[in-house]
Amino acid sequence: QIQGTPYGNCLLLSDGPVNNSTGIPFFYVTPKDNTVADLLKNPVASLTLPEADGNFCRKNVIDPEDPRCARLTLMGQMVTVPPEEVEFAKQAMFSRHPVVRKWPRSYEWFFMKMNIEHIWLQSWYGEASAIAVEE
Repeated sequence: QIQGTPYGNCLLLSDGPVNNSTGIPFFYVTPKDNTVADLLKNPVASLTLPEADGNFCRKNVIDPEDPRCARLTLMGQMVTVPPEEVEFAKQAMFSRHPVVRKWPRSYEWFFMKMNIEHIWLQSWYGEASAIAVEE
């Protein structure tokens, strides 16, 4: 009933092993997930990350979803990780989320990544700033 309609979902992500963060979000996904099935048809996606680890919100005991806490939104194309990058994606995901090693193999897991095209930083009520992808 909602095929083709965008909706949110929570997916594990990693931008590299702890000692080698790249800024490129990698995901370990299954085609059995409706989100992934939709992305394979239309790869446009956005990803919003809250300032969960920032000093301001923690120091002031403010919920990370409060508008005073910064959030970063990445927009771009979700693509299957090419064979030459799969080993890095595997290290990135498994080093930060070891539990995925135990996920059922019958789900046909594979790696996707976001090719980031736009970045927005919202740091206060309604204010948003564009950030160059190169940064």
